[in-house]
Amino acid sequence: MTTGAHDTLVHDPANGISAPPFPFPNMSIYRLMTWMNSGSHQKSEAEVTRLVKDVIQAEDFDPKDLDGFSVRKNLRVLDNHGGKDAVTFPDDWLETDITLEIPTRSKEHSSMSFNIPGFHYRPLMAVIRSAFADVQASAYHLFPFQRIWKDPLDDHEERVFDELYTSDSWLQAQDDLQRQPREPGCSLERVIAGLMFFSDATHLATFGTAKAWPLYLYFGNLTKYARSAPKSGACHLVGFLPSLPDNVKDVFSSLDRISKSGMAALHAYCRRDLFHACWKHLLDAEFIHAYRHGIVLRCPDGVLRRVFPRIFTYSADYPEKVLIATIKDMGSCPCPRCFLPKASFGLLLRDIRDRVANLRFYCLESITKARDFIYNEGNTVDGSKVQATLGEGSWVPIVNAFAEKLGPLGFDPFRMLAVDFMHECELGTWKALFTHLIRLLYALPGGDRLVATLDNRFRDVPSYGNGVIRTFANNASEMKKLAARDFEDVLQCAMPVFEGLFPCEHDAIIQTLLYRFAQWHALAKLRLHSETTLTFLDETFKRLFRQLWKFRDFTCVAFTMVELPKEKAARERKATRERSGVDNTNAGSGGRKGKKFNMNTYKFHAMGDYLYSIRLFGTTDSFTSQIGELAHRALKAFYPLTSKRNTPAQLAKHERRRRVLRRVAGHNLHTAGPPLDLKDHHYIPTLSRNNPLDLFGFLREHDNDPAVTDHILYRLRNLDVSYCDHVFSDAERNSVIISNNRLYAVQTMQVRYTTYDLQREYDTINTRTHPDIMVLSGETRPQHPYWYARVLGIYHMDVWLNAEGPTKKRQIEVLYVRWMAPLTDHQSGMSYARLPKVAFVEDSDRDAFGFLDPGQVLRSAHLIPAFVSHRGTTSLRHGKSFARQSGELDDWEAYYVGM
Repeated sequence: MTTGAHDTLVHDPANGISAPPFPFPNMSIYRLMTWMNSGSHQKSEAEVTRLVKDVIQAEDFDPKDLDGFSVRKNLRVLDNHGGKDAVTFPDDWLETDITLEIPTRSKEHSSMSFNIPGFHYRPLMAVIRSAFADVQASAYHLFPFQRIWKDPLDDHEERVFDELYTSDSWLQAQDDLQRQPREPGCSLERVIAGLMFFSDATHLATFGTAKAWPLYLYFGNLTKYARSAPKSGACHLVGFLPSLPDNVKDVFSSLDRISKSGMAALHAYCRRDLFHACWKHLLDAEFIHAYRHGIVLRCPDGVLRRVFPRIFTYSADYPEKVLIATIKDMGSCPCPRCFLPKASFGLLLRDIRDRVANLRFYCLESITKARDFIYNEGNTVDGSKVQATLGEGSWVPIVNAFAEKLGPLGFDPFRMLAVDFMHECELGTWKALFTHLIRLLYALPGGDRLVATLDNRFRDVPSYGNGVIRTFANNASEMKKLAARDFEDVLQCAMPVFEGLFPCEHDAIIQTLLYRFAQWHALAKLRLHSETTLTFLDETFKRLFRQLWKFRDFTCVAFTMVELPKEKAARERKATRERSGVDNTNAGSGGRKGKKFNMNTYKFHAMGDYLYSIRLFGTTDSFTSQIGELAHRALKAFYPLTSKRNTPAQLAKHERRRRVLRRVAGHNLHTAGPPLDLKDHHYIPTLSRNNPLDLFGFLREHDNDPAVTDHILYRLRNLDVSYCDHVFSDAERNSVIISNNRLYAVQTMQVRYTTYDLQREYDTINTRTHPDIMVLSGETRPQHPYWYARVLGIYHMDVWLNAEGPTKKRQIEVLYVRWMAPLTDHQSGMSYARLPKVAFVEDSDRDAFGFLDPGQVLRSAHLIPAFVSHRGTTSLRHGKSFARQSGELDDWEAYYVGM
């Protein structure tokens, strides 16, 4: 027998190993898999699959085209280095130097010039022109509108808030634009390019000090669902903000009569000045001219319009917000949006009324006078004359680039600083509250044991959905490397986990507090708001803060709280660093310091701005800093491809390559997958017949229960399966014919649904990992609107009725479930601030198990064990059972329904 050379397996009896292509069927696959598993470690399974499908198997791919191929040569072509066909894009990267004037405290030599090279940026107007010429611009909304919902029951109408282009700020900007005098001789429509900025310094590698400070631009004309997708191409990287180089300290040291604190103040001054100097380059004369007069662009519909850029939001964390607002970090008036003093932050409900009357405004005259003291009279940047001149408001003597450039055109640089849900709530107020709850546990008798119980309970919380709530693998109390989404998971699961760990009188307060916080969190994060939900958000905020005060004034004062072990260790490390080289023999020594629950912080203060911000800019997911955080992934993917020298320039080069290839491709690279079929409620892989079950064996395992045939009769006769109050005779049951007396079991099913914000989604029901579901209650006057069940099996079968007339085989899909019932003695809901509580129906009840039409399933459900009720055998006898998972011998006695 003759075999091709590429398909021959040569066996070496000496070592028992076959020659290539072993263990693969041919040499092509062998070489591909060898390439994947050697050399660089950056080749993931998904990327290799993409290489095969998008490159090697492409119809226009020809290996002969690669003769003489050189990666370096083609990268130079892509980078426009040489070649007669080189194309320069108008929004290509530029590089410039930034010159700072460092004050010297000398009247003769007022300042010293210091040059900072390497500010890489793309001109904003060039980016705007390119964006409107891009294929994605066909999805831009050029005209704002109010979205109105009409109640189908009583026909009343409500305003709906979601996108930036349906918000009050855009509607107001459009009205102001239409009242503006037209350009001479121009009758074109006037529209707005809505600019949304995000910037945040980020580490580029897990180890080392490599970092970048990218500036991203998004267009609010595009729906937030496209902007939030990292691969949509909606993110425009427009600059890398430079940091002060280390050698600036040499300049500081050369100044006369400068102390260590003076050097720190001067360093902070130069850092702020550098940031606004960069923005003065970005807000160049062309941008200011376009802001005032607009630019004429041909829109994707072929119509010429005059486009006016408008800055709506600038998303950043708090340290960067104060940098933008030119105020002190955590000064006496730390809010970048209002003048309220920090001392009043604890009185949240009163300060909401006060902050509207004390909105922050810029006073250029005071700043200019303070800078005159610094540069012309030799005062220090934080001297008493400078501080007295700046007055109240926590101002710093830096000219705000936004106020200087755009203020004369009516722009408010403080209004654009929108709330930051991720940093201010999930990593801010909720993290602070959770940390203090852990301190409380440690303060109780047997605190170490209680914290260990808490960690164990979190590990027992099941995961939910496709990454909606993930498994808590580590000790939650230690909070090691937790991201914002991890703290969100902790919040959503906190009530059952904390229940019963505190004394009764405090446990009730903490349970209510956790409910109100989770409720406010859910409302603040809604992707679609109406006037009704905004009113409810306001009411929930007030209830939450009343409960926070009660927690602070009753529970917190009843115990003596001290630092967590990790807080003490961090404090000691910091003290050691600060005292190194001086006298560090007692650095950081001593016991744990006392801790109090502090609500006088900017992050608690900012929680009162959500109602205002949602009306002004749309829902928080439209301007959350999480969108920008996701954009960091591209930079972190580029970084290993660089030589680690002059990092911003190399990152800019890689960004340009990706942008050029995307434009050449001429289509959107957003790979969200094919849209779900809106007609189908669910999907079960009915073609899968790999796991057939004998019908009679199945019935014997379930005590010959006729429920399966009764369920099929309901379905075949189109009866209402919600009530199941019909009794079938034996003759009717015998008329059901199941092909080959076989059921076919599958592992998963998808339940598809339309979300409240009109997006199409699906839940995956898996009998082993995510088996819990919810259906509408079949009761006339239900105590709770839903029934809950655990899916034990997913089956499909071929059936027909042996009756008079023509018969037609049908494929029936069924779920075998174990039902749960709400506990009648448990009060739940918003008025009681408690989660619904359910338990398995006792196996002695004939309705404890049953069959369910998959079409009745609404969603999957997240059922969290009621840990305080412990495990037991009330509902099912002890021992292994088909109704239990993973060989368990008992069940949790009750479950809470997750929010």
